Amino acid sequence: MRIAKLLLLLLIFSASLSAQPKYWVYLKDKDATARPAISETTKENRRLVGLPLWEETDLPVRKSYLAQLQKNNVEPVYASRWLNAVSAKLTYEQVQELKKLEFVKEVVPMDAGFIVARTQSDAKPELAPVMEQVRSQAFTKANITAKGVTVGIIDAGFYGADSSHSLRQVFGNKRILGIRDYVKPNQPGEWLFTTAESYSDMHGTEVMAAIAGLDTDDQTQYGMALNAKFYLARTDYSLREWRGEEDNWIAAMEWMDSLGVRLINTSLGYARGFTDPNENYLPEQMDGKTSAISKAAQIAVDKKGILLVVSAGNEGEDKKWRIISTPADAQGVLAVGATNRKLWNRIGYSSIGPEFLPYLKPNVSCFSLYGTSLSAPVITGFAACLMEANPALSNKELMSLIEKSAHLYPYGNNYVGYGVPSAERAMTLAKAPYLPAKSTVIKTKGKKLTVLVSTEESLLVVYHKKNQKDVISQGVVRVQDGEVALKKESGESHTTIDLKDHAIEVVWE
Repeated sequence: MRIAKLLLLLLIFSASLSAQPKYWVYLKDKDATARPAISETTKENRRLVGLPLWEETDLPVRKSYLAQLQKNNVEPVYASRWLNAVSAKLTYEQVQELKKLEFVKEVVPMDAGFIVARTQSDAKPELAPVMEQVRSQAFTKANITAKGVTVGIIDAGFYGADSSHSLRQVFGNKRILGIRDYVKPNQPGEWLFTTAESYSDMHGTEVMAAIAGLDTDDQTQYGMALNAKFYLARTDYSLREWRGEEDNWIAAMEWMDSLGVRLINTSLGYARGFTDPNENYLPEQMDGKTSAISKAAQIAVDKKGILLVVSAGNEGEDKKWRIISTPADAQGVLAVGATNRKLWNRIGYSSIGPEFLPYLKPNVSCFSLYGTSLSAPVITGFAACLMEANPALSNKELMSLIEKSAHLYPYGNNYVGYGVPSAERAMTLAKAPYLPAKSTVIKTKGKKLTVLVSTEESLLVVYHKKNQKDVISQGVVRVQDGEVALKKESGESHTTIDLKDHAIEVVWE
């Protein structure tokens, strides 16, 4: 197995070396008289949530600029109206010539470093426990199954999706509205269901099952959005993981937006790569504004009304990285981490939020044994059900509601965010958005404290924090006679006691 992995890495390395570098060519302006490249459905969705029907980022890239690029022997791969840029494979000489053109704002290289936050494809996802953890029964009782909601999935492949037992109701009812392969665009979309070049090519199939899966043979429900409709896009080529595919991702986002999709799941992230380390992102660049996809993600949130659910990443045990990948770093996206099943604290592999961010990442978390790639789609299905319950909710209102429904709210941290969302609480919040939180705060002096707790648990998770959000360590305390004993750690200012249905926040003064 080690030899096979080595050969795969060598294949990726040699393919990266032989490829011509890709660049973003950012342009200066747009034609204000051009027609917005969006559908009437997109406009209606924006009208519903109070957004402008269209604005500058909906206008296409100037055709005259594209023509001039072609005259300079530059063949754009994709044109992004959101970024007002085109992606292209360029030589060093072409880069220098493009920088001289009056309408070119800047030319930025796409470096290597594209990583799929993937799960093992040969193992059956244990999603029944997470359905119980997020209390999905509240949706079932209310007969909410994401009917009328359209979900976009941007992933690495959908091999076997059309024959998957857990997705028979999706395909049988013809709820796949469109498919695009941005890796091999000349292939028909259905080709993605029948061709696999590596185990990653069925990653999107597992993601879709975690959103809407129902296996009637073993009577197991894997996802909450049983009646959702889908647009699918492949943007990552599994045999060559490089950041040069970020334009695929942005093109897929713009395609889905043009069709009126308001909810998108992506379990792809940019972080460390497999080629020249000098070309990788640095941890400090996970700031929500450095990468092109992070910029595009924020545009999707702020200007297009899209709720973008992103896996936080699986680098929590990588001592050279540990933190979330982009676009999970974008402030407006709903970044999802992973918890242990029993204790609900951060599972080891789940990436943590950078301490230098002024906002909380990840936003929420839930159980997944096989990676944040499967915790993110659980929350996507959760969001889809809320969209059926109240279609007028904006993307930002939805995100806030999901955060407020989580069990640690408002005392989140950079390990699990606000914790595990609750469908039961979310349904209540949808009717009473100012529902008071059960969580409480205790202020104390000294270095030791005994706290009364009301719980049936014998062990409780505690988060020792250096400030309101950044964790020094997570630990476990024993409940004895209805009390837990705390001891302040060096540099600790806040401690969160996790009671699963609420939290107690201790402030050391």
